[in-house]
Amino acid sequence: MADIRTDAAFAVRLVGAVDVEGFPPERAWETAPPVCFSADWQGKNADRHRETQVRLLWNAEFLFLRFDAWYRSITVFADAEPSGRRDALWDRDVCEAFLQPPCSDSRCYKEIEVAPNGFWIDLKIAPGEKRDLQGGLRRRVHIDEQKKQWYAVLALPMKSFVEHFEMSGVWGVNFFRVEGAAEPRFYSAWRPTNTPTPNFHVPEAFGALVFTEAASKIRG
Repeated sequence: MADIRTDAAFAVRLVGAVDVEGFPPERAWETAPPVCFSADWQGKNADRHRETQVRLLWNAEFLFLRFDAWYRSITVFADAEPSGRRDALWDRDVCEAFLQPPCSDSRCYKEIEVAPNGFWIDLKIAPGEKRDLQGGLRRRVHIDEQKKQWYAVLALPMKSFVEHFEMSGVWGVNFFRVEGAAEPRFYSAWRPTNTPTPNFHVPEAFGALVFTEAASKIRG
């Protein structure tokens, strides 16, 4: 594997079968190196009680994404569509991934969000517009009140991102978190966007998402 950028997240190939609900077995996540962040969107004010860890696995059909989020409080919407889709989900607590497959326009990417209660939204982002992705994502969520931690696992169909998946393709990516019932809320980011006010929609700040056969093949 060639040398890669230091601002990279890694998706490791899932070895073996998914479980009966179509998600990776718990032990499989141990093979995926975590991306960790707890600072705000400017890279400041780190809060270890609001740390977020992200892990990624893949196979030919799915990109699997796991968020582990430690929290101080949880605020969620009480209502959603029957499917769990909820517009403006970002106005409550969420974890977010922005994904930009190869050959995308520099201002176009996909936005995936999930809340602690399992509500979700997926969008196509382009200059001046947001449209439903309708990607067919599936999710699994859990809240551990004793540990003050919630996690979400997403199964994202590859076909909702690319017509033909190639492991060699490097995607643009950033991960985010929002927590809080009212301003000032906690807006955190893996790759800081460094805007004067909270704004995650800064493709120039994206890091690299690299697909690999195994964590042992990752080199800096």
